[in-house]
Amino acid sequence: MYAVFQQFLRIGNNSLKNRPLKLQISAKYATSQIPPHLADVPNADNPQFSKMVEYNVYNAIQILDSRFLTSLKERGVKSEQERQFKKQGIINLMTNCSSVLEVKFPIKRDSGSYDLITGYRAHHSVHRQPGKGGIRYSMEVDSDEVQALAALMTYKCSCVSVPYGGAKGGIRIEPKSYSIDELERITRRYALELIKKNFVGPGIDVPAPDYNTSGREMGWFMDTYVKTLGHTNINNLGCITGKPLFLGGIRGRVSATGRGVFDAASGFLKNEELMGMIGLTPVWKDKTYIIQGFGNVGFHSLRYLERVGAKCIGVAEHDVGIYNKDGFSALELQSYKLKNNTIKGFPNSKEFSNPEDVIYEACDVLIPAALEKAIRKSNADKIQAKIIVEGANGPITPAADKILQKKKCLVVPDIIANAGGVTVSYFEWLKNINHASFGRLSFGYEQENIELLLGSVTESLKKSGKDIQIEKTKLLSDRMVQANEKDIVQSALDYSMAKAAQDIYEASKTHKLGLDLRTAAYCLSVFKVFKTYEEAGLCL
Repeated sequence: MYAVFQQFLRIGNNSLKNRPLKLQISAKYATSQIPPHLADVPNADNPQFSKMVEYNVYNAIQILDSRFLTSLKERGVKSEQERQFKKQGIINLMTNCSSVLEVKFPIKRDSGSYDLITGYRAHHSVHRQPGKGGIRYSMEVDSDEVQALAALMTYKCSCVSVPYGGAKGGIRIEPKSYSIDELERITRRYALELIKKNFVGPGIDVPAPDYNTSGREMGWFMDTYVKTLGHTNINNLGCITGKPLFLGGIRGRVSATGRGVFDAASGFLKNEELMGMIGLTPVWKDKTYIIQGFGNVGFHSLRYLERVGAKCIGVAEHDVGIYNKDGFSALELQSYKLKNNTIKGFPNSKEFSNPEDVIYEACDVLIPAALEKAIRKSNADKIQAKIIVEGANGPITPAADKILQKKKCLVVPDIIANAGGVTVSYFEWLKNINHASFGRLSFGYEQENIELLLGSVTESLKKSGKDIQIEKTKLLSDRMVQANEKDIVQSALDYSMAKAAQDIYEASKTHKLGLDLRTAAYCLSVFKVFKTYEEAGLCL
C-alpha cells in the first residue's frame, strides 16, 4: 500500500509519464503468448534493446503460465475466470514501467554559455522498495534505454534474491566534453530534480554508478541529498551506493561486478553435467578466455580468473583488439592502459584494427563486458568459445542466442553474471541504514571464541594424557589479525552468486531447458516477482 501511495505522490508533474496498464482481456481469456510487437525480435539482427528484455520476459511467462494459475488456485482464488484476470493483471504490471521521469535543466559552462541538459529516471517495478539501478552518462541515453535497463534491474535483483525493485537513470551528455566542475554542476542539479519530485531516497529509489560514472559522481549526489531533503533523515547515507569509502561506501564495491562475473562463471563451470554437455572439464586451470571491454568489469574479471590459473589470450577495446596465445597479465595491461590511455601497442601482442575480430578467435570462455548487442545474428556463427559470460547488459541478441545454443555454447546470462555490483550495493545500503560496518561488532568476539576453542582442545588432549599444544596456522592467524569488511563482503557475494547459479541450474532441469540458462534465469526471476504481487495484492 505504501508503494502505491508513493506513486500517487509523484503524479502531477508534466514530465512524469505514467504508462497506463492495459488490463483488458481479449477473447474468453488472455493468453501469455508473445505479443505481436515482439514477433520480429527472435530473428532480428539488431532489435531494440527494450524489446529484447521484454521478449526474454515473455519467453519465461509462456513457460510459467500454468504455474501462475496453480499458484493462484493454491492461494484460494477459486474461479477460473478470476484466476485468469488476476494472472493477466500481474503480467501487465510486470511488463510495464510504473513511472518514468524526464527532466530538463540549464547549466552554466565554464565559458559563460549555457547548455540545456536532459536527464531520465525510470522505476520499472515497485513490488519491492526501494528501487535500484545505476546512473549513466552517455549520448545514447533516452527514455527507451532507461526503461529497458530498469526492467532488466528488476529481474537481475530477483535472480540473486536482492530485495529491490528495478530502476535506472541517465543524463544525455558526452562527459568528455565537460570539465570536472561542469560535471559536478550537472550531477548536483540532476540529483536536485529527482529529490524535488520525491523520486529518490533511502526507501524510495537508491541509484548507483553505471557507464561513465563512478564514486565521484555518487559522492556529489549523496552530498546534494544530505544538504537538502535528507538533512533530517538519519539514513541519508543510504540514498545512493557506490560511494567513496569516507562517504559511507563499502570495501569491495569497486571490484564487485568483475568478481560477480567470475563467481557466476565458476558456479556453472564447476557443474560436471553442464560441462559434459559442452565438452569441457569443470576446472579453471589452463582455460583460455577473451574479454571484450577492458574497463572496470573487464579488468577485475581478468584479475580473478588469473588467480585460478585461467589464461587471457585476447582483449578487445573500442579502438583496437590484441591477442597473445601465451596470455596477458592483468596488472601489466592495466598499467600500460593507464599510462597510454589505450592498449594499442601493448608489447608482444598481435593487433586487430577491427576490435571485434578478436572475439572470433578460438578460446574456452568469452566475456563480452562492453557493449549491448555485441553478438548478433550476423556474427554469432563466428564465435568459437564454449562458454560466454555476459559481463555487459544485453550483449547477445535473441537470434544470436538460438545460433549459439545450436552450437552447444553455454551462455551465462547478464541477469546473474552482471549482478555482482547490485549485490554489493545492497550490502552497502544495509551498512548505511544499520550505521555500522560489517564485522565491527563481531570480529573481536569471534577471535576470542577461536582462542577459547583452541585452548579447550589443548586442555582436552592433556586430560587424555597427550601433551600436544594446538596452535593456529599462519593462514588462520593472518585471517584473525587482518580480518576486515572486505572479507565479509566477498564471501557473501561468493555465496549469493553460487546460490543463484544453483537455482538457475535447478530451474533449467525443472523446465527441461538444457543449455538455455537465460530462459531458466528469467523463469526463476519472473516467478519471484509474480509471487510478490500475488501475495501483496493488486489494489488498495
